[in-house]
Amino acid sequence: MQALVYVFIALSALGVAAAAYFGLTFTPIEAVTIAVAFGCLAVLLVERQIRRRAEQRLEKAVEDLSRLLSTDAQAGSVLSQRVNALTEVRPGPRLTAIESDLAVLGAVVRQVTETVAELEERRRIGDEEKSPPLPTEPDPDSMPEPVIPLEMLRQAVEDKRIVFHIEPIVTLPQRKPHSYDLVPRLVLEDGELADRPDFMPRHGGEDVVARLEADGVDEAVVIARRSRTTGAPITLHVPLSRATLGSAKAVDLILAALDANRAIAPSLLFVIAQNEFKASSAKERASLAAIGKMGVGLSMSGATSLRVDYAELQGLGFKALRVDATRFLRSPETFTDFHAQDIASYGRRFGIDLVATGIIDEQQLLQVFEDGVTLVQGPHIAGPGPVRPDLQLDRPAQIARAGV
Repeated sequence: MQALVYVFIALSALGVAAAAYFGLTFTPIEAVTIAVAFGCLAVLLVERQIRRRAEQRLEKAVEDLSRLLSTDAQAGSVLSQRVNALTEVRPGPRLTAIESDLAVLGAVVRQVTETVAELEERRRIGDEEKSPPLPTEPDPDSMPEPVIPLEMLRQAVEDKRIVFHIEPIVTLPQRKPHSYDLVPRLVLEDGELADRPDFMPRHGGEDVVARLEADGVDEAVVIARRSRTTGAPITLHVPLSRATLGSAKAVDLILAALDANRAIAPSLLFVIAQNEFKASSAKERASLAAIGKMGVGLSMSGATSLRVDYAELQGLGFKALRVDATRFLRSPETFTDFHAQDIASYGRRFGIDLVATGIIDEQQLLQVFEDGVTLVQGPHIAGPGPVRPDLQLDRPAQIARAGV
């Protein structure tokens, strides 16, 4: 910018020299002298103006610096006063008083906690005296054998008198079907239907159980594939036990069936009881993990405790955890250390839904919904029913006439 000013001054001096030479008839020397004098005067004026501005900026900077130094001096004075005040304070006695107050407060809190615990214990004892005793979970090893002998079951299997019905699991509060249990039932000679507890062996008969579960897998694959074809896909929960997991041949057949039907694998969930899962060997858990890797889900039924490793279950592919509604509502503390309202949401963090089974009345339905459980099943909802004929496997005509 300053160079441009000097250029204008030079042009102005040149103009003055031209005017003096041509207009005032000065000699060339006189015209040059006038031009030089004009240029020097103009440069002098410009430099004076520039220096004055620089001096003004310098004076302003000095004033700002003086204000900053004054502010720093005030801050230093305040800091010195505070430091002096702190040096005069003796924290020892004050800390001793605070420690004694904390000790007293801790003793009071401990006494309150003990009193509350004692009151809760008295209330629990009073409730136990007033309410009927809680039914204990039956031990599978001490349960009586089914009413239908094993040999009769073998003959029924050979005669193909085992049929599969479905029992819905619904969502709350809409009560819309969420998925279905595949329920094996035995057609008796008089046409009546026997439920699973009446014929499924509890000791021995692993070959029959494995065959029934293999038939259930075939039935589930057909139902899932045909329902998908009709445009209304459903999710099926298929029973599974150690009798199948302990047989390499049975596991290979299931893996082959799933591999041939990968499209409908997400529509299947294999259900294993919690006591069998706990008693399973490393080989059986490896088989369970191999089945889970095929894209199907897993579900744990008959849970007597919700104190499980949810991360481990998630890694194995578990999607649901079933608990008896009556036992859970009557004594939730025997299942979990969480509040009843929190355990369902905690399981959902790992992608595991809590399913309340055995719903017997509307009151139980409302209570489990208040506890955050949105999947329910039981006789109050609906019992097992036959599958549509167009979805099930082709079966003998006499079974169809029996009401299947």
